[in-house]
Amino acid sequence: MSDSAGTDTGLATPDRGRPAGSRRQKRPSRLRLATTFYKQVVAELRKVIWPTRRELLTYTSVVLVFVLFMVAVVSAFDFVFSQGVLRVFG
Repeated sequence: MSDSAGTDTGLATPDRGRPAGSRRQKRPSRLRLATTFYKQVVAELRKVIWPTRRELLTYTSVVLVFVLFMVAVVSAFDFVFSQGVLRVFG
């Protein structure tokens, strides 16, 4: 059974609607790009909900406690494994 409804050959055909190179767009200057970028950064920073001083201190405390806890855990594992290696290998 042949399917004559789908006659797509899979070959690429060139674009026939546009002459090559006739729609070359002018690029904006670097100064304009930098100015636009700066304006967008300022606009985004105005949307940010900044934490209060109390929230900032709370978050900082939580992070420091967690880091100290992880340092203690890694140090404990290091100590245990180093003692094990010393006992096994002398």
